Amino acid sequence: MGKLYTVLRGAARLFMPGMETRWATPFDGAPSVFCANHAGALGPIDMCAHFALSRHCHPWLNAAVTQPREVPAYVRQDYWWKPGCRLEPLYNATLPYLAALILPPILRSVPGVPVYHDARVIRTFRQSVEYLRQGEHLIIFPQQPSGHGTHYEQLNRGFLQLAPMAYRALGLTLAFYPVHIDHRARVILVGEPARFDPAVKLKDQEERLLSAIARGL
Repeated sequence: MGKLYTVLRGAARLFMPGMETRWATPFDGAPSVFCANHAGALGPIDMCAHFALSRHCHPWLNAAVTQPREVPAYVRQDYWWKPGCRLEPLYNATLPYLAALILPPILRSVPGVPVYHDARVIRTFRQSVEYLRQGEHLIIFPQQPSGHGTHYEQLNRGFLQLAPMAYRALGLTLAFYPVHIDHRARVILVGEPARFDPAVKLKDQEERLLSAIARGL
């Protein structure tokens, strides 16, 4: 955990309203994956600062946002502002470059897992399995942005590959907990887990796992 992340996490806990973590079922303590709704920019902050297990969680982070040269292109395609809005030219000329200065130092200090979208993705899974081996947990935001402030209903599914890898490496039947961040109620709701079945091929249980996660988001 980097010093910058420690300071910012402490500041968030001090100055942001607190949030209560509520569980639909008692947590057994096993290394797990918590799949949360993004809830805008505040969702990741809430999970890292206020989630009950945050000190033992490692969020998946888009690797592009940790590299200053790649941040501007990422910001422009990630719907940070409403396309066609009156101030779009100003936003386009300023926000991507401000983000390139601010975000990489912060995210590189986070004890997270960089997510790659090319052959390097194997690093993402290896580091994730290593954290699980250490008894830690992962936080993943599986919703794909579809526009300004909106997300596609269908979740990303690549992260489910963690389940057979964790079983082969650790003998762990991985549980995916859906998490709904409710800002109005100041509550982080952790739903019933969807657990990987090692006796069934992943492709034959993907829809079951994704449906259970989606219901809890």
